[in-house]
Amino acid sequence: MAKPVIMAVDDDDVVLRAVERDLRKKYGKDYRVIGAESGEQALDALQKLQAREENIALFVVDQRMPQMTGVEFLTQAIKTFPEARRILLTAYADTEAAIRAINDIRLDYYLLKPWDPPEERLYPMIDDLLSDWRAAHPPAFAGIRIVGHRWSRLSHETRNFLARNQVPYQWVDLENDPAARGLLTAAQLDDTKLPVVILPGDAGAMTQPTSLELADKIGLHTRAAMPFYDLIVVGCGPAGLAAAVYGASEGLETLVLEREAPGGQAGQSSRIENYLGFPVGLSGADLARRAVAQATRFGAEILTPQEVEAVQVQQPYKVVRLTNGTELTCHSLLVATGVSYRKLDAPGVDELTGSGVYYGAAITEALGTKDQDCFVVGAGNSAGQAAMYLSRFASNVSMLVRGESLTESMSQYLIEQIGQTPNVRVLTRTVVEEVAGNDRLETVTLRNIMTDERQTLPAAGLFIFIGAAPRTDWLADVVERDRSGYILTGPDLMREGKPPAGWPSGRDPYWLEASVPGIFAAGDVRARSVKRVASAVGEGSMAVQFIHQYLAKL
Repeated sequence: MAKPVIMAVDDDDVVLRAVERDLRKKYGKDYRVIGAESGEQALDALQKLQAREENIALFVVDQRMPQMTGVEFLTQAIKTFPEARRILLTAYADTEAAIRAINDIRLDYYLLKPWDPPEERLYPMIDDLLSDWRAAHPPAFAGIRIVGHRWSRLSHETRNFLARNQVPYQWVDLENDPAARGLLTAAQLDDTKLPVVILPGDAGAMTQPTSLELADKIGLHTRAAMPFYDLIVVGCGPAGLAAAVYGASEGLETLVLEREAPGGQAGQSSRIENYLGFPVGLSGADLARRAVAQATRFGAEILTPQEVEAVQVQQPYKVVRLTNGTELTCHSLLVATGVSYRKLDAPGVDELTGSGVYYGAAITEALGTKDQDCFVVGAGNSAGQAAMYLSRFASNVSMLVRGESLTESMSQYLIEQIGQTPNVRVLTRTVVEEVAGNDRLETVTLRNIMTDERQTLPAAGLFIFIGAAPRTDWLADVVERDRSGYILTGPDLMREGKPPAGWPSGRDPYWLEASVPGIFAAGDVRARSVKRVASAVGEGSMAVQFIHQYLAKL
């Protein structure tokens, strides 16, 4: 296959040659660098590339071109190659136009000329963009194939596990893909135990594998390298990943345990647009991928899927027991397990979960709603991001909101996007009364809680993003929690100026420390935390500083 293309466009011949030279020097091995001296010339080249079914990975375009500005060119170019990343070369006077382009054409970066030295001012930016582009455009597929039924709960769980762990796979629907029977025959299997996971090369096939069995087979890390760690982090969402980065980078032997997939609930977000330093936003999967790479580069171990079932305190040690019976010991323990979506209590929901009814999973199942109607339950940012993502596939997306509006629980930028999207509607004071279908979701019955009016509508998918429940039952007899199960820390533990019973003398609990010295909590699982990605990252990084203080006193 032809190499993906990096296209440079600049009417100044000297600048264009310099751009091409710097791009070829660093990226010529993996990408084909081509140049154009005007927007019109570049558009002609794009038509030829499209005809040859070649792909554009990146545009590097000058803003100040006489016949067609850089923004005008990109506006047309992204109609042909909408997923190409975009850099605008600007002068100081062009900054306002570049910032407008972030909203108008989702410009990724604008770069002030000159960019010397490229090692500092050009390559890091492009490395970032090409990494994102490659993650969404893997090479010709030769990996895992899953054969199963579209509406099978087990098939959904398998696909969702691989997708959330960012393992590429190809879905082969037994009912609609003629290749499915041939794959089963080649694997010497039938359709009595689905899904079947066919591994690449001579690695064989698996029938109805558990997440742990699948993780072992595809090379995810599932076993700890050592029996003892300075820091064990339970949970691999934004708080846990931040703690892993800071803990490992500061010399702590750090282990992270995650029961599902890196990124946590945030990892399922199709777009996070208010995270500092990413003006055009990034997906939760991208954020998780970057953070995992960063943590492992510093030496942190990340095990997935591994679930903790109990903790035993033997001061100064904490013994963590996994559901498979493994015990791991540490000096300090950080709980960053986040929250889970609450169950929707309506007839038919439990029976059809995984078969048209999903908790989260908008990215995994979005294609199944193509040209059909779907529903999103919830009024928070996660629900809004899911609705916007689903609107790219479904004919209509209905957001079901119990309250009077979205303003109390959703960021304003998302409310505005939803209001500007014609195939997304918001139904306030509306709840799900019932869901129904034969083996898969077919209809949703809605009820207006003010008028008691009911209506039954066809549905290809129901995506649930309601409330939050902390994952802390395994700590019920270990640390103090509030009535909802959130972990109390720091000042919230003090009673009449005194620390919890049994607390050692000499100091009060650190701000993120729980009622047991050396056990900390960060992110959404902590009582009275701010439920935002940036806040969770901040708490995860701050927790490491308190952990250092705790370890220094041992």
